[in-house]
Amino acid sequence: MRVQFAQWGNSLALRIPQAFAREISARPGRQAELTVQGGTLVIEPIDEAPVYTLEELLEGITPENLHGETSMGRAVGNEFA
Repeated sequence: MRVQFAQWGNSLALRIPQAFAREISARPGRQAELTVQGGTLVIEPIDEAPVYTLEELLEGITPENLHGETSMGRAVGNEFA
C-alpha cells in the first residue's frame, strides 16, 4: 500500500491505515521505536509494561524474597503507628 508524506510542523508525517494499525496493536498514546535499517524506515511498537493483579503479585512472595520491617522514622504528621 502506498501512502504519502505530509508536512506536520517542522516534521513529516505518514497516516497509518487502520488495517496496519490493528495488526500491530497501534493506538493513540502507544509508543514506538523508529529506526532506519538499510534505507528502510522501521516502526516497532514498544511492548507495554505488564499489568498484574494483587493476587499475582502476592503469589511471587516467598520466604526467600520476603523482607523484614523497615523503619521510616518517627511520625511527622497525622500518621499512626
